[in-house]
Amino acid sequence: MGMVQEVRIARRTGFCYGVREAIDKAKVSAAAGRPTSTLGQVVHNEGVIRQLQQAGVRSVDSLDDVDGGAAVVIRAHGVKPEVFERAEARGLEVIDGTCTWVIQEQRQLQELVDAGYTIVLLGTPKHPEVVGLLGFAPDAIVVDEEEDWARIPSRKRMALITQSTQPPWKFEKLAAYMVSRAHELKIVNTVCPVTIRRQEDTLETARTVDLMVVVGGRHSANTKELTRLCSIVGTPAIQIENARDLTDPVPFQEATVVGVTGGTSTPLEDLREVAEQILRLAGTPDRAARASELAAAALDAVATSAGRTTSLPRTDAPAGVA
Repeated sequence: MGMVQEVRIARRTGFCYGVREAIDKAKVSAAAGRPTSTLGQVVHNEGVIRQLQQAGVRSVDSLDDVDGGAAVVIRAHGVKPEVFERAEARGLEVIDGTCTWVIQEQRQLQELVDAGYTIVLLGTPKHPEVVGLLGFAPDAIVVDEEEDWARIPSRKRMALITQSTQPPWKFEKLAAYMVSRAHELKIVNTVCPVTIRRQEDTLETARTVDLMVVVGGRHSANTKELTRLCSIVGTPAIQIENARDLTDPVPFQEATVVGVTGGTSTPLEDLREVAEQILRLAGTPDRAARASELAAAALDAVATSAGRTTSLPRTDAPAGVA
């Protein structure tokens, strides 16, 4: 018999707006009857990729895999400028789904390069966003964990910029470290505000529950950071990819209230399914019997129109309601 009586979903969770917009652009293109591909997986979520495939959107690893005249969607992470040039040369219709925050980041980076700064980029070396940024600053010094920082040389004029999903605390710590590396140091804070708000909301939820469940890719940096933050405030947390990972009621034995949050690639529907599975697996008899109803209510409490997993009109909405 379970003890869980309530599941609370963190506010402002689900897809970030950049991911949401890129997915919507792919859906709109396919719905218009155009052969549509995304350059790389638009999001690392099996369910979403499956939905896109059903909508007629396929994922490709290279522009060479796209037929001339077809549409190719650039995902939210952005790409090197040369990708746009190659796509145009091949006669492809490019649909730019690059997140507006990343576009701003690319422009700021280009300005720093043009101004002659030695660039230090905080980020995961092979992350798609970082790969795209290096197209604007190929000589940038990319560092990630603290043990990498010793590679940063001393220069007269240096600038620090960051991959948008890096933890704010790491960026601040690196900025302090670099003070001794340059006579002139320019710091451009490009940590995405959505990432910061998500972390704040996760912490707010973690402080009010007995256990947190963090939903997202196992290798997702922003998901791992959410898990780490929960432990900082003293709330135990388990990290999963989807509801299918929840099969053991043991972690919930001491919990009466459970919180749920998700990384930027986790759709709201996944969080509802996780909430429902928690109640079925570890809820009191009454809560387990009403798992679907209670999970839907938990999602409705936080899923405002701004936080929906799509910006496309709902097909079931009354006329005039988006």
